[in-house]
Amino acid sequence: MTESAQTVDDYIAAFPPEVAARLQQVRAAIHAEVPDGEERMRYGIAAVMLGGRYALHFAGWKKHIGLYPVPALPEPLEAEVAPRRSGKDTVGFPHDEPLPIELISRITRAIVEQRSKEVAG
Repeated sequence: MTESAQTVDDYIAAFPPEVAARLQQVRAAIHAEVPDGEERMRYGIAAVMLGGRYALHFAGWKKHIGLYPVPALPEPLEAEVAPRRSGKDTVGFPHDEPLPIELISRITRAIVEQRSKEVAG
């Protein structure tokens, strides 16, 4: 929403209260799976660093919240995520639908597992 935000707190605060509340829920779900994740602003949106090398970004938009990059995930999780994909690595959560926090947690957990294997391998 604003590329001038210096911190994730500033970024979230720039949104209308109902969107900011949803962004805080996404942020909390990500941090629950990446408790030592460092927050940064990257490309004008919020990011949580995964092991200092990779990031999982989340952003607020007019009609949805986006989560990226979300690579292909193991089944059956990918089948659940697929209808929400709006691009190769983008997953969207429309504001007019309940926010699926448990799904966001599972997506984050799967990405953390994938990144861990890439670093170890």
